[in-house]
Amino acid sequence: MPLSNEKNSVSEDLISDSDSSGLSESTASSSDYDSSRQSFTSDSSSKPSSPASSPPKSVTFDELMAAANDLSNMILAHEIVVNEKFHLEQIDLPEKSVESRVKEIVHKAFWDSLESELNEDPPEYEHAIKLFEEIKEILLSFLAPGANRLRNQICEVLDIDLIRQQADHSAVDICGLANYVVNTMGKLCAPVRDEDVKKLQTTGSIVQLLRDIFHVLDLMKMDMINYTIQNLRPHLQRQIVDYERTKFQEILDKTPNALSQTTEWIKESIEDILSTLPSPGTEQSSGSNLSPTQVLNNGYLKLLQGDYQTKALPETLMTDETRLQELKEKLNHVKKV
Repeated sequence: MPLSNEKNSVSEDLISDSDSSGLSESTASSSDYDSSRQSFTSDSSSKPSSPASSPPKSVTFDELMAAANDLSNMILAHEIVVNEKFHLEQIDLPEKSVESRVKEIVHKAFWDSLESELNEDPPEYEHAIKLFEEIKEILLSFLAPGANRLRNQICEVLDIDLIRQQADHSAVDICGLANYVVNTMGKLCAPVRDEDVKKLQTTGSIVQLLRDIFHVLDLMKMDMINYTIQNLRPHLQRQIVDYERTKFQEILDKTPNALSQTTEWIKESIEDILSTLPSPGTEQSSGSNLSPTQVLNNGYLKLLQGDYQTKALPETLMTDETRLQELKEKLNHVKKV
């Protein structure tokens, strides 16, 4: 769905200038009236830059999945642009759900196994080393391209080959490595995570400390994603119209009937407007004028007045379903007042 300040240009893409001028000249005869109807409903009225559908054809599963992936990416980009409060959050499973219970059992088994290995005589460090290897990659992913000093320091302290050699000679300092990780997290985290990092420093058990480190790292990864989204938004706002037009065309190339609801919505709007025009041959009909903007405005108004819970939205508006519902509620409130 294009931004509001692009609505007129998109209207022109959906219905060409030649069609609108032809309609403005339709007056006395019924043949002119019919030709006006035909000019709006004909596929030939689309500009080359508008998404153009192809004749129906069979679609493979891979093509369908590719189209779904394109749509998913477009929905995400659209939401980032139009919703300034958009951000990602970690999903917490329902406390008593099967998924939550399974996750709890698996995690407990893993950390219990790690604790058992570290308590052996001599300790078994292989799983712990793999955890530090994963932690190292996460910390490096937080660094800006120019942070070479900290990057080199992390690679030097968390040198996995060296740690394995130390483990083979029972000389590895797991607690020291964990404390270094916590201190480094304090340098990289957002201010909102300072308190979480401080709590890590008071954790006594090395196994619990590693477990808590991964929990806070997950929060930091989410912070980084949302920070990236915030910085990306201005760039997306400048490109979103062309991006969505291109994506819709790619979807149409893979699934030719992907905009069937949108086509039907526009046709219904045209039919609705034409039904209110004076009959052909009357004096008032000579001044009748039907514009692309009028068609779209009428279509939007019908959406706000109708019940699209029982009827599918146009594909080009699916990303704005929640916002349309909010507008509909405001409109109903104004009517009551």
